[in-house]
Amino acid sequence: MKTIPTFLIVLLVGTMDVSAETPKGTKSIEPTKSDVAYGPHERNILDFYRAESDKPTPLVIYIHGGGFVGGDKKSINPAMVQAARKAGISVASLHYRFVNGEDVIFPRPQLDCARALQFLRSKADEWNIDPKRFACYGGSAGAGISMWLGFHDDLADPASTDPIARQSTRVVAIGTMGGQSTYDPIKIKELIGGRAWEHPSIFKAYGLKTADEALHPTPEKQKLYDESSAITHLTKDDAPLYMVYSEADIVPPADAKPGAFIHHPNFGKQLKKAMDELTIENVYVHTAEAKGTNPQAEMLQFFEKAFENVK
Repeated sequence: MKTIPTFLIVLLVGTMDVSAETPKGTKSIEPTKSDVAYGPHERNILDFYRAESDKPTPLVIYIHGGGFVGGDKKSINPAMVQAARKAGISVASLHYRFVNGEDVIFPRPQLDCARALQFLRSKADEWNIDPKRFACYGGSAGAGISMWLGFHDDLADPASTDPIARQSTRVVAIGTMGGQSTYDPIKIKELIGGRAWEHPSIFKAYGLKTADEALHPTPEKQKLYDESSAITHLTKDDAPLYMVYSEADIVPPADAKPGAFIHHPNFGKQLKKAMDELTIENVYVHTAEAKGTNPQAEMLQFFEKAFENVK
């Protein structure tokens, strides 16, 4: 596999804001294939950026953030696409359904992205991608989904009459920016403090109406909390993780607004501890302590290493 060119690594500097991953002034790159449907819903579409290669290429899948109620696949960093393709890695960027508190709740967005991953594997021969070398990454909600895919047991259904559903949902590496290890409001309250657990998207994602309902869930709702949170699926055979946090590493103040500090570094610290105990490779980066480095370029190199380790 080719080495990432130095001038492209430089282009990636300063792009770690999880709310806006495309740096100003960076020229966009047109996808090889745009708005390809991977499912029946209008947001079940993806873009594909093909890397030129005589051999099947690895694939990096970008999952956008936006609190599960907004965001766009076009927010992918063009410099990341350019660097990946120069390194012989193809890229895909996904849309998925937004939660609405009614008929679309967790884990629907996660399952949409799992379906997209399966669809991409089904296109391996046609699009010249290696189905054994898939990685995924994203910021905020996209980070949570990426970890959910990386830690969840394989969702492939070998007996399905649908050839796409028979494809694996496993990946070999994960990258996150400001990712939440759990979406259980009870556990977020314990882990972060303050009012991060009161984020409006969490309430909408579970169809919750009141704080009391959120903190005193029915057994069925608690089961949904567990199913929708990445860390509850973590086992020793899961993919390595490169995680980046930029939010202040402080105890949230008492007057913090509902949902504030939802990208808190404690999510990453919790993940690191759990993954270290399972001896799963992981890298934790806080941008305040990483001056002079380029976390997103390093993330791509982390993916390259994982691809090279695939037999």
